[in-house]
Amino acid sequence: MAETAQATVVFGVLNETSDHESRVALTPDIVARLRKAGVSCLIESGAGVAANYVDEDYTKAGAEVVSADEVISRSDALGFIDRPGAELIARLKPGTWVIGMLGSFTDADYIASLEQAGLVGVGIEKLPRQLSSAQSMDEMTSQNSVMGYKAVLVAANAYGSFFPMMTTAAGTIRPAKVLILGAGIAGLQAIGTARRLGAVVTAYDVRPAAQGEVESLGAKFLDLGLDFSKGQGEGGYARQLTPEEQAAQQAAVDEKAAGFDVIITTAKVPGRKPPMLLTKAGVDGLKRGAVIVDCAASELGGNVEGSTVGTQVTEGGVTIIGAPYLASEVTNTASNLLARNVADVLAHFVRDGKLAMDLNEELDNALVVAGRAEAPVAEGK
Repeated sequence: MAETAQATVVFGVLNETSDHESRVALTPDIVARLRKAGVSCLIESGAGVAANYVDEDYTKAGAEVVSADEVISRSDALGFIDRPGAELIARLKPGTWVIGMLGSFTDADYIASLEQAGLVGVGIEKLPRQLSSAQSMDEMTSQNSVMGYKAVLVAANAYGSFFPMMTTAAGTIRPAKVLILGAGIAGLQAIGTARRLGAVVTAYDVRPAAQGEVESLGAKFLDLGLDFSKGQGEGGYARQLTPEEQAAQQAAVDEKAAGFDVIITTAKVPGRKPPMLLTKAGVDGLKRGAVIVDCAASELGGNVEGSTVGTQVTEGGVTIIGAPYLASEVTNTASNLLARNVADVLAHFVRDGKLAMDLNEELDNALVVAGRAEAPVAEGK
């Protein structure tokens, strides 16, 4: 992040706390970081309280704590955890840059609404993750890492026994057998966390490279006897399996799942319906007291057939926890990481003291999903 003596771009953050959200898109340490890039910060009063940051923390760091109306009226760019709704979009002045996970993969109508409002939409979901320059901007990676960690703690809390082997005067208690389905960022973090808690961990992912990653963490790789040799999708994300591959995978996973006490599924596909990794038959095959944590559960479905957001217990006594908001439950650390991601995306577009995009740069072309006509072009390009 290049250092600039005087702040010429104003960045604003609003209070987004809700029933399931406690993160904030700006933390006090990021205020000073952004000032070095020529960005001054505004934050709505109380926006950081749920993440354990009070207004005084932001003031001491050099930000202005103001009303929501003032954040909206004065900001050149706004950073979001959840994308702004229609009511808020109508309040934003034309030319404002909107930075966050905007759902541009699937929601063309939403992107069109940003265009119609004269806003510049920067969709972090479009980040080319393979670029080394993009690593510090990767919100999905940072938040999925938090999610994978928390998923194991949620599972351990719901499970009716110990995760580690425990020797007591009354006998030896065997360690929990944990299966992680999806060995991306969240899955790998879940593997490491479950191993640290003493569980016997097995994992599976359709990507060939995942086996080495799983085994490097001391877990076993689940052998389904299947070969999905082209398992990695565009941009480093897991691809959607074909119907035939899904059927074969589901049958094999359903059969193997019966031997585990805890199953954690982490296979999200950005903006799209997540692949089903465990069918109702697989769930029914689990023993009473087994626990499933489905990190991909959402209105689009989940990795587990029939899973919904929240907790349910099947007639067979299996607890299914649909938990898409786990990162928000590690509010302070998740906010620190997310604020750095958003800030580095913003700073990338600060050129010659103003916000501008370079039409010849891969990162810019990927991230700017709305309002290209409104976005100033970097000088000399």
